[in-house]
Amino acid sequence: MKVRDVMNPDVVVCSPEDTIGDVARLLKQNNISGLPVVDDGKVVGIVSEGDLLRLLEIPDRSGLWLPSPFEVFEVPIRELINWEETKRMLDDVGSKPVEEIMNKKVYTVSPEDSIEKASTIITKHKINRLPVVEGGLLVGIVTRGDIIRGLGKL
Repeated sequence: MKVRDVMNPDVVVCSPEDTIGDVARLLKQNNISGLPVVDDGKVVGIVSEGDLLRLLEIPDRSGLWLPSPFEVFEVPIRELINWEETKRMLDDVGSKPVEEIMNKKVYTVSPEDSIEKASTIITKHKINRLPVVEGGLLVGIVTRGDIIRGLGKL
């Protein structure tokens, strides 16, 4: 079975200039966990929910001690974390272009590749989706679920 047989040709995409906030809305509206970043029909990156969630990580402060949930009532936590800095960081995240957080190393497959090849790439690189490219242009996307559904048809 070929990738062409299981891929989705209707791909939700964004451009490198789209804001992180716009991409987050696209993911939610389409109930998907990631999408290709495309410029003139060519895949230039990929962005996932994981990339967005990493934006919410609080920067490591050497020697920072965070209390257990039971100690929160006893320790004035505002003294431990610079809340103003964290709030400022989160406020401007949504207006940044997605190209600042997208993964530029993108694995792709051809529509003529086997689903076994696609499965091997997904498993080896621990990714959830593969853009399908033909002649340098995006023509579809294949996910883990697409491959599993394809296997069910054999």
